[in-house]
Amino acid sequence: MNTFDKQNLNNLEGIDDFFVYLQTNNYSPKTLYSYEKDLYIFSHFLTLRRISIFDLDKKLINEFKAYVASDDRQTSGGADMKKERISSASLNRCLSAVRAYVRFLIDTDIKCPVSPDQFKMVKRERPHPHVADLNEIISLIESPSKFENDLIIASRNRAILEVLFATGMRISELVSLNKRDINDSGRIFITGKGRKQRFVYLTERAQTELDVYLKLREDNQQALFVPTKGKTINNSQRRISSRYIQDKIQHYREQLKIDLPISPHALRHGFATYLAEEGASPAAIQILLGHESLNTTTRYINASDKFAEETHRKYHPLSKNEN
Repeated sequence: MNTFDKQNLNNLEGIDDFFVYLQTNNYSPKTLYSYEKDLYIFSHFLTLRRISIFDLDKKLINEFKAYVASDDRQTSGGADMKKERISSASLNRCLSAVRAYVRFLIDTDIKCPVSPDQFKMVKRERPHPHVADLNEIISLIESPSKFENDLIIASRNRAILEVLFATGMRISELVSLNKRDINDSGRIFITGKGRKQRFVYLTERAQTELDVYLKLREDNQQALFVPTKGKTINNSQRRISSRYIQDKIQHYREQLKIDLPISPHALRHGFATYLAEEGASPAAIQILLGHESLNTTTRYINASDKFAEETHRKYHPLSKNEN
């Protein structure tokens, strides 16, 4: 802990060990600073109520959320610091920090009367006005089944869109995939920009659509997504092109009369936005996206992968196969 006096958080059980845990798991200094600020608000709330974290219940959790959202909350800047009504995004960030802290207590066998999931996120304002509504994204993903007459093309294009939104991968990463890159659990190890490597994960519905497509294929090519016409030249592996996918998404969007532009990158943007809105950790989202700000060596990926996979399975809005 580097910014605040430790006494500011001395009523939080195991707080020093919690920050050591974050540091050893390669959380960025910016994330640590945000956690410190948000946990300061939580600590001050407990002080005002003259309780400890071991006294928490559902009623007190709701009171804490109201306290954070109010103008009366005590921030790290002190009582004289001008306070404005907090945004829903900032409120959720604070709740996410407390959830992470409570989860740490439970994982280290410190008894806690509440679970992390009881700190439920609030509905937030749309931080990115250019991200399509989730229902529009779902309609787009499912549109090949509606607009394509050729069964294989419909299945392939549906699988492409499912994989893009399920994983948040770049279109360049998708067109480079081979069949062997996906294991039986839907985990994909990919090499992104700058030869940086990471894991991404299929949802159940994406895995289902991909399995259907691969069963319809009548070739032995190793490329995951291939054109339906043309011949292989000099035994090279033919792949679907990025331009084809971009043009098809544009076509489906126009057919559905979706006002906001949707592109492969917009699906990646939506992937991150909706994970965040469900309360996923920003650090895990960064890992899943493969952002350059992370240390993406193999050792780092191995250390962080378990948490990132748990986050993906828990928070992705299409993680349950409802088809």
